[in-house]
Parts: sequence; C-alpha cells; structure tokens
Amino acid sequence: MTPAADATRTVILTVDDDPGVSRSVARDLRRRYGASYRIVRAESGPSALDALRELKLRGDLVAVILADYRMPQMNGIEFLEQALDVYPGARRVLLTAYADTNAAIDAINVVDLDHYLLKPWDPPEEKLYPVLDDLLTAWRASDHKPVPSTKVVGHRWSAPSSDVREFLARNQVPYRWYSVDEPEGQRLLAAAGLDGQRLPVVVTPDGSALVEPEAPELAARVGLATTPTADFYDLVVIGGGPAGLGAAVYGASEGLRTVLVERSATGGQAGQSSRIENYLGFPDGVSGAQLTDRARRQAGRFGAEILTAREVTALETGGAAQVVRFADGTAIAAHSVILATGVQYRQLEAEGCTDLTGCGVYYGSALTEAAGCQGQDVYIVGGANSAGQAAMYLARGAKSVTLLVRGADLSASMSYYLIQQITEAPNIEVRCRTVVDAAHGSGHLEQLTLRHTGTGETERVDAQWMFVFIGAAPLTDWLGDSVLRDERGFILAGPDLTPDGTPPAGWELDRPPYHLETSVPGVFVAGDARAESAKRVASAVGEGAMAVMLVHRYLEQS
Repeated sequence: MTPAADATRTVILTVDDDPGVSRSVARDLRRRYGASYRIVRAESGPSALDALRELKLRGDLVAVILADYRMPQMNGIEFLEQALDVYPGARRVLLTAYADTNAAIDAINVVDLDHYLLKPWDPPEEKLYPVLDDLLTAWRASDHKPVPSTKVVGHRWSAPSSDVREFLARNQVPYRWYSVDEPEGQRLLAAAGLDGQRLPVVVTPDGSALVEPEAPELAARVGLATTPTADFYDLVVIGGGPAGLGAAVYGASEGLRTVLVERSATGGQAGQSSRIENYLGFPDGVSGAQLTDRARRQAGRFGAEILTAREVTALETGGAAQVVRFADGTAIAAHSVILATGVQYRQLEAEGCTDLTGCGVYYGSALTEAAGCQGQDVYIVGGANSAGQAAMYLARGAKSVTLLVRGADLSASMSYYLIQQITEAPNIEVRCRTVVDAAHGSGHLEQLTLRHTGTGETERVDAQWMFVFIGAAPLTDWLGDSVLRDERGFILAGPDLTPDGTPPAGWELDRPPYHLETSVPGVFVAGDARAESAKRVASAVGEGAMAVMLVHRYLEQS
C-alpha cells in the first residue's frame, strides 16, 4: 500500500496540551505528509482517545501517534498505553523535554514505544522527518489492516457464554459480544438460520456459525494453531504459563526444535492478572495479558510452535524418546520434555457455588466480566497477590470491593506493596477471618452468606459478582505414576528426589537428577507445578530458562 492509496483514510495523530506546540507539530506534519496522510491533532489525552475511537468506528487507519509526555489528567505514557488497545499497530512516539528522558526510556517497556523526540525538534528536516519517514515505512510494511472480528451471541448470565468469551480474550482473538436479548443478537442468529435455543453461537470472520463450540474446534476456526507440524521434536513444553513461555523462548532461541502445548490459553494464572507490578523491568507494571502476548510473539519469532486447546492426557517414558499423548488419541515424541502445567484455583465448596459458576461466580480474574462490574458491589475471595491485583483493578470502576480473607490478615500471603495499595484504596474493604458459606440466586448470583470463622456469626449480603482466588491445585493428575509427586500432587525434582542421598527408585543413570529434573531422565519441571516452588512470575520464567539449560546438558550426555 502506497501513501497515496490511503490518503483519505490513514491518519497521523498528535496530542499536546500546549496549543502553540500542538499547532507547531501539526504544521510541520502537514508540510511534509499532508498530501498523503490526514493530520489530526488533539489537546488532551481524553480527547485524543475519543478521536481514536471515532476513527476506529469509521474504519480509518492510524499510522503514527505522537504524544507529549507532560500533560494534565493523563500523561503521554498513560495515553499511549490506552491508545495501544484501540490501534495496536500504530507506531508510537513520545515528545519529551531533556529532563524527562528517563520517563521516555521507561515507556519503551510500558507501551512498546517506537521512538521519543526531544523538544524542540528544529530543524524538522533533521530531527523530525527522518524519524517519521522510517516509522511510516515500517508501518506500511506491516499487516496494519483492521482484523475482522469474531462475533459471539449468548446469554449474559451463562457459564458456556462466559467460557467462550474468556477463551477468546485470553488468546488475544478480537471479538464482539451480542446478547441474545438484544436486536443485533437476534439479527445475527436469524442471518445464521438459528433459533437461539442452543447458545453461545460464534460467528467466525469467514461467516461460519459455530453452535456451542468446544475449545479445540473454536481454536482451529479462529486461526489458532492446534496441530503440530512434526511428529518428533527436541523439546516439548507442556503448559503455556510464564514458565512454559520462558522455556519456549529459550529453547527455540538456542536452536532446539520446540513445541509448546497449552490446553486453554497461554499465560496461565499470570495471564489473567490485571496488573503485575513487581516484575523486573516494568517499573509502571504490566498486565498479564500484555506480558503473555509479548512472550508468545517472542517465542514465535524464534521459531517455537505454540499449540492451543490441546489437552495432554499421558506421558509415556522410557528409551531415548518421551511420548506425549493427546485427548484425541494422537501423539508426538521428543528427546526431552518440560512440565510447566502450573496450577488452577481450587473450587469453592460453599453451597450454590457450582450452579452459579460463570453466572456471577468466577474463578480467577475473568477480566471479560470487569466491564459489568461498573458501579456494582464486588466480592473477592482470597488473600494472595492474585486476589489483591484483582481488587485494585476492579476498584477502578466498582462501587465497592470487599476482600474476604480466611486468615487473620493479608501479610501471610500478599506482597507488601499490594497491601499498601489496598489500604489506601477508599472503596476496598478487607474482612479477615471471613468465609463464604453459601451463594444464592436464580439464574445468576444475587446474595452471599458470609461467616466469621472466629465467632461463627453469619451475615447475608446482596452480591452479583464474586471472584474466587483460594489456593492452587497442581494440574498434574494426568501424569499418574509416570513421575514422582508429593502428597498434594506437586512434582518432585532435583534435590527433593534424593533427600537421603540415594537416587529415586528406578533411576538408572550414574548421576543424580539435575536440579529441575524429575524422576524420569530427560523430563524436567518448571514453575508452579514443582514442589516447593516460589509461586511468582519472575521465578517461573527463570525456572523455564534454567530447565532449557539443563535440557542441553542432558542432550549432550545422552
């Protein structure tokens, strides 16, 4: 696509709260690019976001966004972070004074900043235009066309509808939601020749209608990879959380033919986090979705295959090859395997919770439901970091957020920085020594019965939203007896296999297991599924990288 071809549609947007600077930027841009691009200027972050959303609705393309760093209400980095959600393909430039260059450098991590320009940029022929020329060339070479979105028609309070929305959102598949009760939802059903008795219905970009689709079918039809390209690999990584993605990045980058297999969506529990603020290199925090997306793209760039919605049911060990079997009966084999299956939140056993799961009761952050919590009273069950991060995120729009904590306080399981944030949040209440005895509602959550564990006193409260984060159960039952696990199901590895100095039963090598190696030579474990792991994103990523190093050592000696 040449610049002339999209002259009436493609936009360069600039935002600066100083009218004089704003006019100056727009003038210089029109002088050079006005014949090929439409120059749009705004004088605040909120007004610029409104302009971007209007452009999006009209189907216009945005090639470059230039934003001043120092603006009231919303600084340039905050604006670009939100603009990223509207036009992720637009190139991003921060206008900054010399004193703010550190903020500009930080923005490279926060918003994938493409460039920052020091003010003033005179003469523009030397300091402005060469930068913009390169960015526009890169933009034109990229796939910047609007992505046709998938459409989902379903019930507002429906577990299957919620599951489909969460699956698409966590796999970064653009979609639009239509309630079956609304006219547009009915029009879509009519166009597909369906009566709406079986929901959800997913309309793919090619116009096909999927009725109550299972995850493997849905993944394949919306363009996610589900089928391996080979029968044999150097390395199979099972699980796509931080440990698995870290292993895939390092394995593929170091020359191993690597495939990552994920049963649902990459990112694991961390991928559902609204904000991770203690991960190295992101001083302003990063959402789990952003971190996951970057890691997934990074793994793909190095050549790793990523299979989604493929459930592993067995690991067959013995000999030089490890065989990984799938639920559909197919299998792949590899020289080595890294188990990075992670954990899942334990189910709340209170009366009524099972029937209301997906209908007001959610496990994990379920960020697709956050918009519905605006102005509502929200309850969060749990006292660890994931619960605290969800509380801070939901408190932005909810009327109130109540944290229900079984323990005496938050300090036993939550990071100090989160405790401080929660303490300072005016609409977050923490109720310690409090559990949920029952969930009530007809079709969706309406009330909760709460009990104080110290006094035994119960209370019934109105509630439409409850998010549950109550401890982790390892996703290892499918392993059976193939590797040794502890009494809770976590996988034993390295020194934990040799507490008395002797190797585990059946170990045939003349060396002890490597640090992250399981009871089967060539099978390693990383992340939360490992017994006594740290249960932190950074440590999981580190273990994924370390496991690859040990895989190399194993392969060299095999």
